[in-house]
Amino acid sequence: MADVLNKKQRSRCMAAIRSTDTLPERIVRKLAHSLGIRYRLHAKGLPGKPDLVFPRLRAVIFVHGCFWHQHTCRDGRIPTSRTEYWEPKLYRNRARDKQRQRELRQLGWRVMVIWECQTKSITVLERRLRRFLVVNPLKSSMPGS
Repeated sequence: MADVLNKKQRSRCMAAIRSTDTLPERIVRKLAHSLGIRYRLHAKGLPGKPDLVFPRLRAVIFVHGCFWHQHTCRDGRIPTSRTEYWEPKLYRNRARDKQRQRELRQLGWRVMVIWECQTKSITVLERRLRRFLVVNPLKSSMPGS
């Protein structure tokens, strides 16, 4: 199907897409804050500028949009029009994501990715965040932890 918007309309539409402070990101920030865990936002000194950085825990969270980072859910599908444009672009996004996560792990950071679609179930998301962020004092004091 041909694009129903003209070039100027399409440009305005694409310019409105945010890269920071998205609704899914704000949901994750609110949950982390409610757990009493403080964070920094978009640390420029770390590979990939993670959305939330927990320096004390050496942990980072990326909040990925399902479309832009190609999640396996329904929203992560490649558009059927202009596939010659979209496939390489979205493939590069995924490859870059994997590389940045690898770099962070090599630097000793724990990495979590939260997909946009996963922010719809707050209770499940809160459990995941709690497991990732709340350090179990018994486990951390054991040798080899």
